Amino acid sequence: MNWLRAEPPSSRTQAHVIFLHQSFLHFIRNRAGVVASLLVMTMIGASIAAPLLVSLDPEAQNLSQRLAYPSTSHWLGTDELGRDVLSRLLYGGRITFTILATVGIFACTTGLLVGALAGYIGGLLDAILMRATDVIMSFPRLALVLALVSVMNPGIEAAIIAISVTTWPIYARMARADARAVRRTDYIAAVRLLGAGPGRVVLRHVVPMCISNIVIRFSLDAGGIILTVATLGFVGVGVQPPVPEWGTMVSASRGALLQQWWVPIAPGIAICLASAGFNQLGEALRDLLDPTQR
Repeated sequence: MNWLRAEPPSSRTQAHVIFLHQSFLHFIRNRAGVVASLLVMTMIGASIAAPLLVSLDPEAQNLSQRLAYPSTSHWLGTDELGRDVLSRLLYGGRITFTILATVGIFACTTGLLVGALAGYIGGLLDAILMRATDVIMSFPRLALVLALVSVMNPGIEAAIIAISVTTWPIYARMARADARAVRRTDYIAAVRLLGAGPGRVVLRHVVPMCISNIVIRFSLDAGGIILTVATLGFVGVGVQPPVPEWGTMVSASRGALLQQWWVPIAPGIAICLASAGFNQLGEALRDLLDPTQR
């Protein structure tokens, strides 16, 4: 334990380990953040392990068992076509979290690179890139997502593209602000004096300085992205039946809310828990990664 408290650390490896240890101790003090992280990891883990947790095919229909009450055979009952709700819930989580992860990769990477380049280089490139972000951000996000999906063939790919296109400008704006703040610092000037070109400076020194804020913002946006995916499925332009997806499940069973309440309630609760979990996790990461919050 003394090695983790050494001041100053004797090596770069020791410094990294000490930082990670202190960050972990700081994070576990946030009880809400710990609960949220456990909730999110449990939901993602259950979705990944869906084939091991349930044996019923989420798309298999059995009209003789339609709208069956929860029982030992069907823990959350069956839907209007006799499909097991628990199986569809777990496999639907796979679809939702896959879309969330893919959107995060595309939107965060694009926004990070565009914003870092615009903020560091400035001038005409900055003006062109930022006007492009202004055009996209001038439209209501959900309305633009619905318009883009309607132009394309509804499905998982269309949902990913539409949500990514409307999300990356937010991260570009954040990365640009961070890049403009660090481009005149002494260590950037030292790197340039050593002969590093703009590309190397941006990728090796500016981009790493922007990552923490991007991670925080995406964690906070993840709940909204999950709601957007569910909304697309609910209105029929997102993931298409019979593929299980939480919004589609709510839409298909909304007429049974008063009589067979367990059918739409289960995916509705999953949407709420996932959104709330990611929102609280984002708050905890902001407290952890943002030094102004310490």
